[in-house]
Amino acid sequence: MPTNERSKNGSTDKPGVPIVRSVERAVALLRVFSADEMHLSLTELSRRTGLDKSTTRRLLHTLSTLDLIEADERRQTYALGTGVLTLMPAVSYGGNLRDIAAQALARLTEKTSATSFLWGYYRGMALCLERVKTLDKDIDVRSAVIGTQISMNCAGGPRVVLAHLSEAQRATALSGPLPKYTPFTETNPVALQTAATEIRARGWELAVDDYIVGLSGLGAPVFDRSGNFIASVSITTLTPRLAPRTNGEPEQLPALLEAAAEIGAQIQP
Repeated sequence: MPTNERSKNGSTDKPGVPIVRSVERAVALLRVFSADEMHLSLTELSRRTGLDKSTTRRLLHTLSTLDLIEADERRQTYALGTGVLTLMPAVSYGGNLRDIAAQALARLTEKTSATSFLWGYYRGMALCLERVKTLDKDIDVRSAVIGTQISMNCAGGPRVVLAHLSEAQRATALSGPLPKYTPFTETNPVALQTAATEIRARGWELAVDDYIVGLSGLGAPVFDRSGNFIASVSITTLTPRLAPRTNGEPEQLPALLEAAAEIGAQIQP
């Protein structure tokens, strides 16, 4: 499992190797955009990056000439450009994990009628590596797409990742922002440490209404052939559909565990 960490300013400085600040600032601008906020004004981008408007405008202009930023003159906003998509095929994060998981996730979605996810660890956050969306129109998880980063204090898959981190990685994750997405989101680091221990012992997690009210997530760990934790698999659906049975386990759990085992069996340590 990748163990990338970063300094407080978001960079990964190496001794004796200076950081090119203009590049760092340009990347900071790109990272402000998200699935929830795809169009932002110059003022907002300047405020969020801490850059003055003149610097922000120059960087945006340069990025637009490279097709990494698109400017909407009518709305006076900026968005990520199509040039960003051309970089995606070259991303090798997770090796062949995504390719292996894709078919298992597709079968999992077919069996459960839920949206399936593959989650990894990235710099103190859970990173969505793969997603197979259900055709059920009642389930909308548009905010969690490939590349989405979610704090690990909520959602079934991310909480499973938290439970299987090393002590140092978990400390990093719990020392960062722990957003309260809904009234049911846990934000107490001590409570999250306790929950992580319980999740690890149980082997799965059911997170109810803690990321989006009305939706719940069921997550399980993926281990390679040597028993090393590499990722988590989860499904998300309407909360009533994941209600535990009399034995305390959701009826979708066997299918989820089967998918996790199928993926792990194909991963060499």
